[in-house]
Amino acid sequence: MLKRLSSIRYSFIRSHLFGLILNTFVLLAVLLSIHVWFSPSWLSPGAILLFMSVYFLLGLFMSFYAGFRSSGDLKDRIDSLSTVITHLARGNFKTKVLFSEEDEIARIGGELNELGGKLQEQKESLVRLADEKAELAKKAHSAATIEERQRLARDLHDAVSQQLFALTMMSQAAVRMFDKKPEKAKQQLEEITSMALQAQTEMRALLLHLRPVHLSGEPLATGIKRLVEELEQKCPIHFHLHLEETEVFSQTIEEHLFRIVQEALSNILRHSNATEVKVTVNRKNKELFLHIGDNGVGFDTAEKETIVASYGLKTMKERTEEIGGAFAIRSREGEGTHIDIRVPLREVKGEIG
Repeated sequence: MLKRLSSIRYSFIRSHLFGLILNTFVLLAVLLSIHVWFSPSWLSPGAILLFMSVYFLLGLFMSFYAGFRSSGDLKDRIDSLSTVITHLARGNFKTKVLFSEEDEIARIGGELNELGGKLQEQKESLVRLADEKAELAKKAHSAATIEERQRLARDLHDAVSQQLFALTMMSQAAVRMFDKKPEKAKQQLEEITSMALQAQTEMRALLLHLRPVHLSGEPLATGIKRLVEELEQKCPIHFHLHLEETEVFSQTIEEHLFRIVQEALSNILRHSNATEVKVTVNRKNKELFLHIGDNGVGFDTAEKETIVASYGLKTMKERTEEIGGAFAIRSREGEGTHIDIRVPLREVKGEIG
């Protein structure tokens, strides 16, 4: 009820009533002054009371009538503005309001129409950008898939395929010399066994790239444990894991870090000849630390500063920078290789990410 009485229509009525009351007091003061000063016979106290009563009642009726009539048009125009605003809030930016008058309300209506037109243009631009983004993402995914396939094909050709060809040639030679030179044939067979193990390791490293990149909703630590458990069953490498149970952070960061671990372990299998590997994940303050180290043959980092020589190192560095992290590698010949990654974490709606 109170809300209804505060509407524009009743505000107009109150203003008319206020004017009526002021006029009544002014008129009453004038009549009383005439009665006191001049005392005309026709202006008696009863006549004054009757006149003021009739005047007030008529004025009361006219105040309500004039208030309703004068506020009706204004209320309709404001309701039209309210309707346009509601449509704009719901995303219908094509709604327009038209007024024949030329006043402040008509100016506000024109500004709302202009605002709706600009919002409609922005909406269409956002739709176009979304379509273009989806198309670019599709092309980028397709290009990345083709690039990964080409890289795997090169690796298969450069490593496994050549090793298999060498195994074929050496096995044929061993068969031919088996009767004439058994000792040399035995030595040849031992080399074949070594090369076969190396080819098997190369193949496992390549198959590691074909694993799913996503963690399927699992935490990073769980995904790394599963990956290592699978490798321990197939490779003669002992893994040391130190994985802290960190708070939930961005899924994008987890997937990038998991992919970096995959890439690092693949490089270790293919190039390091390591027997022990250490993987550490912990969090200090607002940073996440990932360490991957091995006791393999290592290499001279100065020779690989161009990083073109190692596609894996380049990919790990790019993935780290993509999530805003810092990538560092330490290695010496005969002393193994150590990779350290530091990723800053930020608070997002109560979560770390």
